[in-house]
Amino acid sequence: MEEYDLIIIGAGPIGLACGIEAKKAGLRYTIIEKGCLVNSLFHYPMNMTFFSTSERLEIGEVPFISNNPKSTRAEALEYYRRVCSTWDLNLRLYEEVMEVNRMKESGFSLTTGKGKYSAKAIVLALGFYDLPFLLNIPGENLPKVKHYYDEPHPYYRQKVVVVGAANSAVDVALETWRKGAEVTMIVREPTLRESVKYWVKPDIENRIKEGSIKAYFNSTVLNITETQVDIQTPEGVKKIDNDYVLAMTGYKPPFDFMKSAGIQFRKDEFHTPVYNELTMETNVHHLYLAGVVCGGLKTNKWFIENSREHAKLIINNLIKIKLN
Repeated sequence: MEEYDLIIIGAGPIGLACGIEAKKAGLRYTIIEKGCLVNSLFHYPMNMTFFSTSERLEIGEVPFISNNPKSTRAEALEYYRRVCSTWDLNLRLYEEVMEVNRMKESGFSLTTGKGKYSAKAIVLALGFYDLPFLLNIPGENLPKVKHYYDEPHPYYRQKVVVVGAANSAVDVALETWRKGAEVTMIVREPTLRESVKYWVKPDIENRIKEGSIKAYFNSTVLNITETQVDIQTPEGVKKIDNDYVLAMTGYKPPFDFMKSAGIQFRKDEFHTPVYNELTMETNVHHLYLAGVVCGGLKTNKWFIENSREHAKLIINNLIKIKLN
């Protein structure tokens, strides 16, 4: 069993930031990631542009130079590869952590698909992109139904239903429509979300107003077949011809995994995990949270730019208590 002072679970930008701070502090650490480096960013749409400017995505004092005011997915992947090389971070990629257990004396034991480890402290720098909110309706398991979107080309001259009201749904609707898809949006709410990017919202609203993109508000999808989608609308049930359903319904953190590690949650609407905002330590001694996972279901609360400091808070606390 390999032994460490600190094991960081998750090799996203914040997990990497934690690794950098751990290395600067001289701690024995490793970062374990079930997928590739910055796995969530890798699975973003190919043509995605970040909301934040490049300097707000920087970690480890490594400059992020972008060709445009807002960086692209490809630029971000290149940047975080460069960060890992610059700091020579200790990474274990494509190795899923199956369970985390408290040891009787102190510290933790971890079991992955490739081995066993022990650590005095653990950081959960988990993303939320692996667990989509399901529609839980008949036909959702058909190959035509996608909870992830990469590029618009496959949907050229196809009848596409986009489910959702937030940024991802709006981006998908506009991009597939511009590449020749016949797009219909199904929105559960009476309007699009207020959080839709301010430079995109007028565009989608105008496309809906002119009829280029059809939109059903206060509506839900009832059933999906190979050739149709049944929709509950304020005017009753409608059946529309359909080739693909792109369900941009959002994602959730791995709550079951967190609960199995002993983490408690607040009784609020966002299922927010319990942690100390000054140290990022949870109710479990020496078990810390970092990044988007701190917000529970409120996945738009923490971003790279406002959670980079979690790494310093955690490592400063570990140095202060000397991992006793």
